Amino acid sequence: MQAVIMAAGKSTRTYPLTLTRPKPLLKIANRPILEHQLSALRGLVDEALIVVSYRKEQITEWFGNQFEEISLRYVEQREQLGTGHAILQCKDYVRGPFIAMNGDDLYDAQDLRKLAAVEQGALAMQVPDPRLYGIYEVDNAGCAVRIVEKPVEVFSHLANVGAYKFDPDVFDVLSGTAPSERGEIEITCAVQTLAERGGFHVIEMAGYWLPIGYPWHLLNANEYMLENFLEHHIAGEVSPAAHLNGRVYVAPGAVVRSGVVIDGPVYIGRNATVGPNAWIRPCTTIGDGAKVGHAVEIKNSILFDRAAVPHLSYVGDSVVGEHTNLGAGTITANFRHDAANIGSQVKGEMIDTGRRKFGAIFGDGVHTGINTAVYPGRKFWPGTFSYPGEVIRKDVTEVKRLPQK
Repeated sequence: MQAVIMAAGKSTRTYPLTLTRPKPLLKIANRPILEHQLSALRGLVDEALIVVSYRKEQITEWFGNQFEEISLRYVEQREQLGTGHAILQCKDYVRGPFIAMNGDDLYDAQDLRKLAAVEQGALAMQVPDPRLYGIYEVDNAGCAVRIVEKPVEVFSHLANVGAYKFDPDVFDVLSGTAPSERGEIEITCAVQTLAERGGFHVIEMAGYWLPIGYPWHLLNANEYMLENFLEHHIAGEVSPAAHLNGRVYVAPGAVVRSGVVIDGPVYIGRNATVGPNAWIRPCTTIGDGAKVGHAVEIKNSILFDRAAVPHLSYVGDSVVGEHTNLGAGTITANFRHDAANIGSQVKGEMIDTGRRKFGAIFGDGVHTGINTAVYPGRKFWPGTFSYPGEVIRKDVTEVKRLPQK
């Protein structure tokens, strides 16, 4: 069997992290999203057709033509004309029934196997607020009657999660599908047509579904993966004067110095250094070659490869991009005084993150000055910086010029 993974989008909602990389290469538990997806497909498919466009060369260079026993073929979507259009690009390469899935969601492997066992169908998950999703109505046999995007009237809580099993006949359906109001060919329009024909199964998921729509969703997924799948393993160097509690993964070449306290689950990548006298709190991933120095506290955060928090700083519920350096005394505030959910601005709109604890998102190559204080939910664009003692109340989106000597 084959799989089609839709990984072509630019993903502006996950800025600033996707200004410098495609979304499928965002890391969760130190593995790219796409790697998690391919791992879930092991033993189920022999080839994955990866639909690419934005920064496609980064994906092809990272994965090459093979992932373990799965052959990889890259199909370019030159124009971003919708999810249905993305699948249509694979028409000449599909041999038979295939799985199609969003390139930015993580799915449980066992649920994908249930999906593969039906002739045609889709995965779905029960959600508390159906008004935020595409929702399936199903008959007594568990087959789709209709799918409605963000319904006003609540008739079901079964949300579409973007994972499907199709027969090659779907290409004829997609070819005859009119563009939506957005001018795109939507895969859900084809699903509605298949539902009207009958026999399109809707399989309620028993495992996890981790969608990555906004930058803070990386924290949700990282927490889930570490809590449920991290194995305790020490391959690097750990000082006898360090204290490791719970499950901690220390990769080869990593160094944990004296006085460090690590409360698992925590992942420490290859050639990373931690300490001395640092506290790494649960659900933290420290990427390859990253540096956490003296008197630094990291809590429930992700440090991408070669990020540096050298000394005297607090990073809580945050994502720190590659080659970013947080100056001494940088503090990410991650809690409001009124204990309300923290908002974050996306494309000019303040979005409720749904999180009471949320710090900052630092793009790649950011530099903060000493004693920088960052309000909750704020973001730094790649290559930006703060001055010493600066208080960051708004997103930092423009690269400022350093004062001339």
